[in-house]
Amino acid sequence: MISDGLVELGLARAPFVLTLDIGTSSGRAALLDADGREVEATRARVEWSFETTREGGAEVDAEWLLEQQARVVDETLERVRSLNLQVEAVAVSCFWHSLVGVDAGRRALTPLYGWADTRAASEVEELRGRFDERAVHARTGCRFHASYWPAKLLWLRRERPQAWRDSARWLSFGEFLALRICGVEAASLSQASATGLFDQSRLAWDDELRDALGLSVNQLPPLLPADEANAAFNVAGAYAARWPQLRARPWFAAVGDGATNNIGAGCVNKNSLALMIGTSGAMRVLYEGAPPAALPDSLWCYRADRRRVTVGGALSDGGGLYEWMRESLNFGAARANDEDGIERELSALRPDAHGLTILPFWTGERSTNWNSRARGAITGLKLHTRPVEIMRAAMEAVAYRFAHILGALAHVAPADAEIRASGGALAASPLWAQMIADVIARPVHLSDAREASSRGAALLALESLGVIDQLTDAPVALVRTFEPDMEAHALYRAGAERQEIVYQSLLRD
Repeated sequence: MISDGLVELGLARAPFVLTLDIGTSSGRAALLDADGREVEATRARVEWSFETTREGGAEVDAEWLLEQQARVVDETLERVRSLNLQVEAVAVSCFWHSLVGVDAGRRALTPLYGWADTRAASEVEELRGRFDERAVHARTGCRFHASYWPAKLLWLRRERPQAWRDSARWLSFGEFLALRICGVEAASLSQASATGLFDQSRLAWDDELRDALGLSVNQLPPLLPADEANAAFNVAGAYAARWPQLRARPWFAAVGDGATNNIGAGCVNKNSLALMIGTSGAMRVLYEGAPPAALPDSLWCYRADRRRVTVGGALSDGGGLYEWMRESLNFGAARANDEDGIERELSALRPDAHGLTILPFWTGERSTNWNSRARGAITGLKLHTRPVEIMRAAMEAVAYRFAHILGALAHVAPADAEIRASGGALAASPLWAQMIADVIARPVHLSDAREASSRGAALLALESLGVIDQLTDAPVALVRTFEPDMEAHALYRAGAERQEIVYQSLLRD
């Protein structure tokens, strides 16, 4: 019996792929079968987070994070051993946009900087003054922003000169993982494509930006050959001794978690859009073919692999903002831990009845306007305002930003494209999914793939192994559809208009 994306051991079908799914607030490992279904009782999980600073920093010790991910692999392998199953391959899904400097001995010299680190905001303005941003956006699929490598590297060169001089290579965490576990210095096209330093059409590092930043070719990781759909390595050294079950088993290069989320949710062509709210939020389309000839300013373009591109928009604040509200507002200790109770209180409120306007930029703005200096704002507060009203207003505010992204995606995907939702926040809060459907006036379908990124990584590995011919060979079920309430939509339009007025007023300031 399949339930919640899981399959009982007796129904699981070999070969089995161990997936390591590294998000920005947790790491998960599990065994998935040949149909992309998670085998019950094999999941292991660790919670973690970037350390934030008053100046806008978001960083973590890369060596510590590596060990946290290794421990979830330890735990899953122990569970696999107890079930007497055999792992045929390892698939990795990893968050995009991170950066760490390593020395010649493969040790981290700097913290791992995350996408939410906004300390390079001034460098963004400098880059916009030095380059034609539209031309760079067309080549790299990325605007100038503090989340991407060009601004971060410029900031490091200025603010951390010793680390800049001593770092032999600059890596994403996906490459750092492969370097330390497999002894391989290489970047997948997927991870490289989200750095802001990668030419999406040439499938190569962007020479103009690299030269301008004073980087040699050797300071960037070699790119895996474009003719390899999903290259694989083998565990080496201490990790080969630690994980004998994985010796001589292919360890596939890390793929960006946005791309794997689309694949896991069954959104693998232009007829379906993936809507995800985890710590952050995103709406994306993934398809086989070339990058768009003209990319709207609001959107980015990255890759899953050499054949598949993904185009979309990302919000820096999603489930992370919800958690901040739940932990920071005065719900009371008991109520703060009662998510079902909070959901009932939120549902009892009418759309936009609170009179609040929120700019949901606690960790800055990516799509749609890519303002690295943006900050969160709440207007309309009164003595009568209750914490639950602020939380509902924040959820509505996030929904309004998704509406902007959807409007931009109309240049890439058909107007009747199906919208499939996944991510822990939407699964835990049907109200939020309904809210988004009402705001965008489109049905939102909740996918059965609760851990879509893990599933997507496994499907790519199964494709590379020749177990499945195409990603659609393992369809995912839809468990619920949220139809838009047009009366609510009319109320939300007023809230969205207020948000835009406040945004533009602060932008002028």
